[in-house]
Amino acid sequence: MHTTSFFKRILFVVSVLFLYSCDKEYNAIGADLLGENHFDFLQYTSDVVAHNQKIGPIDATNLPINALGIYNDPAVGKTTAHFATQLNLATVAPTIGANAVVDSVYLSVPYFSTLKTTKTDGSHVYELDSIYGGQAPIKLSVYESNYFMRDLDPSTSFTESQSFYTDQTPIFENAKVGSRLNNAASTAQNDAFFFDSKEIVQKVTASDGKVTLNRSVPAMRLKLNNSYFATKILNAPAAKLATNDAFKEYFRGLYFKIETVSGSSGSMAMMNFKAGKITISYTEDLVTNGVTTRVSKTMDLNLTGNSVNLLDQTNENTAFTNAVNNPNTSLGDASLYVKGGEGAMTVIDLFKTPGELNLIRTKGWLINEANLVFHVDAAKMATSNEPNRIYLYDLTNNRPVVDYFLDVTNSADVKKSKYVFSGLINKEAVTNGRGQTYKIRITNQIRNLVKYADSTNVKLGLVVTENIGETGFSKLKTPNSFTKKLPKASVMNPLGTVLYGSHPSVPVDKRVKLQIYYTKPN
Repeated sequence: MHTTSFFKRILFVVSVLFLYSCDKEYNAIGADLLGENHFDFLQYTSDVVAHNQKIGPIDATNLPINALGIYNDPAVGKTTAHFATQLNLATVAPTIGANAVVDSVYLSVPYFSTLKTTKTDGSHVYELDSIYGGQAPIKLSVYESNYFMRDLDPSTSFTESQSFYTDQTPIFENAKVGSRLNNAASTAQNDAFFFDSKEIVQKVTASDGKVTLNRSVPAMRLKLNNSYFATKILNAPAAKLATNDAFKEYFRGLYFKIETVSGSSGSMAMMNFKAGKITISYTEDLVTNGVTTRVSKTMDLNLTGNSVNLLDQTNENTAFTNAVNNPNTSLGDASLYVKGGEGAMTVIDLFKTPGELNLIRTKGWLINEANLVFHVDAAKMATSNEPNRIYLYDLTNNRPVVDYFLDVTNSADVKKSKYVFSGLINKEAVTNGRGQTYKIRITNQIRNLVKYADSTNVKLGLVVTENIGETGFSKLKTPNSFTKKLPKASVMNPLGTVLYGSHPSVPVDKRVKLQIYYTKPN
């Protein structure tokens, strides 16, 4: 009886404290539920100083997503994306029988795709995702690479991972071995390669002669040179295949070289090479009770070793070059260029007007919501592909802002998770509508600045992002005056956007701004 009464009292006290806490923080939670309906909240608009910052070569080691191909962005310039990777034996120390003969060698890397239709004959229609330029052809050459991609950096006494940078194309170009391996007669395999949305169909013949069709998702599927892999792999000394460390020293990897096809603007795909593999199909002797028969076997080489995305930036738009090389750090720039890879970012300062933040603190406002709103420069973007999302982070400390951490919203499309924090593009409400604005909610960032006088008003960084869930950072090859590293998700995204900045020459209705919605204390 007494125990029950005691727990009832405890439950009552906890309930009261919970309700008090909910009431006290109603504006924090309510802000996430109100959306665009600000009811009778008062609005305050604060000037923002935002300027461009060139990125330059950056660490692109072991990215989960890599670009491959050519992307021509009228607003920024041309990006040519190559790729280099080590390989691993799926099974080390393989047993290879006598008289092994290669039947075929295929390299396969699945594309990001969505199943649209399943036909009555069992075939499928797919739509490719993250392809820029459609099926415009590019020249693709796959070479053996003789450049050893070590795991650890000797300059750090082997205490840190080795970094490989986006500007190291010449190193891999000079280390390529012999002729290209994808030397099939079909130009779709090399000189006029394109990203094909057709499903992969393979005929499989069983021991009884019955033929079946194996269907799989669209993929880069390249036929490689049989003779090369017979010599390099099947006839390799056993010690070279005994461990993956020995194998990676012996066969140092592949280099995917991209070149322009005359008359083609080119195309680019975002790819997960770690899901790729090379399959060597071969026959060998099998001796049973003195009788020799031929048997079929396969060997897989996985594209799971160290890798790097190599980016060449050329034909840069003059306006872009001038803007990122001559930023106005005092008033901000008129045009903000936010470009992934080796492109550009935006540096943002809040409350630059002397005394502004302290004045807000003295008023005792309850901050209900705070947003940074960026308007897209439609004229400069014209026909350029637009990034679906931009990402704001604490540039001073190289970490996400508090609102990122507090947003636990999820979406079936993982690229749209954390949609309260947002940064997602807002488009015209018409078919194929173009981007108008990006809005990023930083309510708690501003609330903490206002509430706590000892809070640091940090610089903020703005970049494009390929994956909102990726919070890691990549090192700049040459640090700039603001930072030594950038969000890794920005390196993975080749796209860019042009936003109106904070310079006084920008029309007030287009100027980047901090919107604060608040209520006065009773």
